[in-house]
Amino acid sequence: MSHPSLKRRLEAGDPVTGYWTTLADPAVAELVAETGFDFVVVDTEHTPSSLETVANSLRAVSSESAGVVRVPWNDHVRIKRVLDLAPAGVMAPMVSTPEEATDFVAATRYPPEGRRGIGVGRSARYGRDVAGQVDRDDADLVRIAQIETRAGVENVADIAAVDGLDALFVGPADLSAALGSFGDDDEAFEEAVSRVLDVGDEAGVPVGTLATSTDDVERWVAWGFDYVICGVDTLDLIRGTDAALAAHETARE
Repeated sequence: MSHPSLKRRLEAGDPVTGYWTTLADPAVAELVAETGFDFVVVDTEHTPSSLETVANSLRAVSSESAGVVRVPWNDHVRIKRVLDLAPAGVMAPMVSTPEEATDFVAATRYPPEGRRGIGVGRSARYGRDVAGQVDRDDADLVRIAQIETRAGVENVADIAAVDGLDALFVGPADLSAALGSFGDDDEAFEEAVSRVLDVGDEAGVPVGTLATSTDDVERWVAWGFDYVICGVDTLDLIRGTDAALAAHETARE
């Protein structure tokens, strides 16, 4: 149920790629995992996915890929319920201060280092290996903080220095919106991203982002991101269906 390889690959600086899923069907996550991505993000911030859907999505990808869950908010109750489902990683949105980053890490760790409660869910093999769960999660869980606000950029050095935080993630849509340039790569956005990347390099903390097109993939890799999430299920479905309809209309002309 654990995927130490994802954390080790990030620590080693290996090229790592993921894919973002929003559709509330485990078959989508399963299909993506079989494509060959290193990890699959199951989003629960902007989707209707229930905990049952998340659990089944993690089961669906476990033999092929690592499952990372983006929680709706940096809230320890939501985080602990997701962690009981045995993801390889958890991503928290809108982490803007070192205190918020510290709270995030504490929510993923057991006492005395943190405040996560001990349960008998999937991560503990339903009670068969509670002690092993504590050791595995402390060693193998990937903790990712999203930097997507002005304050997050300003405080990114202190955030990256928080013990137990494994990676940063630039949310390009929310960050550009926070800077007053939604969807545009203006100077302020470029400076903000460069700052996060520089801090990541200096601190030895991998920095990733989301690409919503193949052009974005090339751009983010060239920019120096350590890992890239290379697509979103709904957007790729839109592009595919639009292309199919256009092909039919052209053929009928």
